[in-house]
Amino acid sequence: MSGYVLAIDQGTTSTRSIVFSDRYAVAGTGQREFTQHFPRSGWVEHEPDDLWTTTVDTMRLALADAGLSATDIAAIGITNQRETTLIWDRETGKPIHRALVWQDRRTADLCSRLSADGLEPLVTERTGLIIDPYFSGSKIAWLLDTVEGARERAEAGTLAFGTVDTWLIWNLTGGKRHVTDATNASRSMLYDINRNTWDDDLLRALNIPRALLPEVLDCADDFGTTDPSILGTGIPIRGVAGDQQAAMVGQACFSPGMIKSTYGTGCFALINTGTDRVASKNRLLTTIGYRLNGVTTYALEGAIFIAGAAVQWLRDELGVIERADQSGPLAAQADPEQAVYLVPAFTGLGAPHWDPHARGALFGLTRATGRCELARAALESVCYQTADLSQAMHDDWSHENERTVLRVDGGMVASDWTMQRLADLLGAPVDRPMVLETTAMGAAWLAGHKVGAWPDAEGFATGWRLERRFEPNLDEASRERGLAGWRDAVQRTLTR
Repeated sequence: MSGYVLAIDQGTTSTRSIVFSDRYAVAGTGQREFTQHFPRSGWVEHEPDDLWTTTVDTMRLALADAGLSATDIAAIGITNQRETTLIWDRETGKPIHRALVWQDRRTADLCSRLSADGLEPLVTERTGLIIDPYFSGSKIAWLLDTVEGARERAEAGTLAFGTVDTWLIWNLTGGKRHVTDATNASRSMLYDINRNTWDDDLLRALNIPRALLPEVLDCADDFGTTDPSILGTGIPIRGVAGDQQAAMVGQACFSPGMIKSTYGTGCFALINTGTDRVASKNRLLTTIGYRLNGVTTYALEGAIFIAGAAVQWLRDELGVIERADQSGPLAAQADPEQAVYLVPAFTGLGAPHWDPHARGALFGLTRATGRCELARAALESVCYQTADLSQAMHDDWSHENERTVLRVDGGMVASDWTMQRLADLLGAPVDRPMVLETTAMGAAWLAGHKVGAWPDAEGFATGWRLERRFEPNLDEASRERGLAGWRDAVQRTLTR
């Protein structure tokens, strides 16, 4: 069997497809950006057709770049932006509305009412989550209540809900499979992660018909086969995981206590807690890390909504930089005497604050504040938010007495300045791997292992390679002073 695996990495601002060889090397890539839609403040939408067409385009580009055809590919793995919500007609395949993106906050009032009604303890008990617009459940309810005729059609069983993985699989298989995996299901606010099933009590509370929902499979499973008309021959789809869980797999974080943090549009840190579901005392999320052969591995997760998006803001809205890679060199030139803090609550604050109504703010500006200080504040905001998550994780995860090494991936980790600052503010080592495409790599391993072309978890973990370790070199007094200023800035932005 060929060892080539095609990974689809459908993200928030672009879609990428990557062909990996059986030695985990990138053989070919394709990438397409697509338009973000902001119809109102706090609303974020995608055109469903953009998600689909960029997926097909990038698959073809990656195969051409690798000099391969579809017959050379052993399997396809899919990883996707999580929580983004789509509903479409089962007969026509036509969506009833644009996709509501995970960043979208339009359901904040609905979530506040659900919390006021006392639903949150049940949500946390069953799903490991909290009530927040971030998750898919309230987005589904909004679509059913807002789009004319949607609720009646959903109750009649003629509509289908899916996160992006489900939407892509539906289209890739010509509408033959309406499925998702356990990691994506666990982000819906509707899925019981203990019993691994959709929860009827929560479905009733949000008035969502069960007929709308997809079948939930393991992360390495039979998700169907692509329609031959797409790439010239059918390819089995055998691996699916939400992007952050896929990165955890791609970083080979298979042992309890291992932590990874991914820096894309947002930042998401996960710590593997094994088969033990750990209840957070610090408003972290308990979620499914992965499910293989029917066995669930859990994780604690901290979600930061704005990471790389802060650099995009500097570039696109302020014009402070022309390219993202200019931010690190600019930050290195910043005046060390200026303590400028950016709290990037552009779409609210995630863990551990969970304040959907908070908005971004800059603190500590002086007449001398310029491009360099703004660049440093943007990059440091990501590091400070990670430090908050790391502290919460270690408070919850009692098995570890010392700070664990953080494995990092995503676009921002290419910046040496940012990674060194991260290690300094964490007070812990930061490991950057040789292969930075760990999200796509995780999806590829799930698919490749399922068809027998790639090794088991232990064999895959031995292939993980370190590119560089960043050791902390900031004195403790300076570190604490920076963290104290950050915490003060955050408190000033919170609305609750």
